[in-house]
Order: sequence, then structure tokens, then C-alpha cells
Amino acid sequence: ILTKPLGTGTLFAADMQQKAKGRWIEGALKTMVQSNRKAALCLFSHGASACTDVTGFGLLGHTVEMTKASGVDVEINLDALPILDGAEATVRLGILSSLQPANVRLRRAIRNQEAARDHIRYPLIFDPQTSGGLLASISPESAQTCLRALHDLGYGAAAIVGRVTAESEHLEPVTLISRPH
Repeated sequence: ILTKPLGTGTLFAADMQQKAKGRWIEGALKTMVQSNRKAALCLFSHGASACTDVTGFGLLGHTVEMTKASGVDVEINLDALPILDGAEATVRLGILSSLQPANVRLRRAIRNQEAARDHIRYPLIFDPQTSGGLLASISPESAQTCLRALHDLGYGAAAIVGRVTAESEHLEPVTLISRPH
């Protein structure tokens, strides 16, 4: 489960170029000032077995950090990712954070880059977040209940963004999928 939408890096890069709409920046700021405290308590009360904040290394960087520590693989559903309003538009314009190139080096952790890199949300898995959300592993049995609780607490963009799988023999722990959620 990811508790906040992605896109602060590209949106603020666009703002510096005067190419972001005011409502996009306002929306990003609204999520940035929302504390992760209640989300963390909710995730752990629903049995989170692993959790990290999503910050400068982007979603992919923090996901890889979790897979390595836990000895698992992960599928991330690009279509399920919560995205800030305007972030896909700024990515489509080629506007990325100056920190993004360092994060893109982690693409070697993606098993199926060729199949996924043309997806509009692909660049957003590398987008460095400022005051991003939490990424947590919750059992499939508890995930929907936890998600409803997060929504009730005001984390309206929280979403189930993938699933943990057994560690494979592959060197790359992350598979990107694209299908309805």
C-alpha cells in the first residue's frame, strides 16, 4: 500500500520553469503537509510487516530497499499508482526533477524494463518525493480493510499498488505490470 500520490519532483521542476498550473502545486503542497503519523499507526495496526517512507530515492529506490532487506520480489502495478494532478502532464513534457537521473540508475532492479518503459507512469517511479507517503507491506487478507481505514483517516489517494512475491532466481527484484486495479 502506498499512502500518498507521487509526482512532487516533476511538479516542482515544472513550477521552476513556470510550466505548472497553480492548482497542481496547491494539490502537491496539500499532500506534503499531511503528516504520515496516522498512516503509520494505521498500517501497523493492520499488521504491516515492512514499511518505509518514499522520499528522495523515489518509489523504485525505496521498494528496492525493502526487497533487499526482506529477501522478496515485488510486482508494482503502474496503473494503480496514485499520481498527483498534473504529474503525468509534466512528465509528458519531459520535465523531471534534477535528482531523477541518479534514481534512474536503479532501473537495473526492474526485470521487465523493455515492456514497461513506454508507460506514461514509468518515469514517476523514479520521481524523488518531498514529504512523500509511506509504502507498506500488508497481508492480502488485511489490505482492503487497511485501505478503507487509511481513506477514513484522510489519505484519500492511498492505494494498493502491487504485491510481494517469493524471492526468485532473477537478479532484478521488481516487475512492473500494467493492468486494471
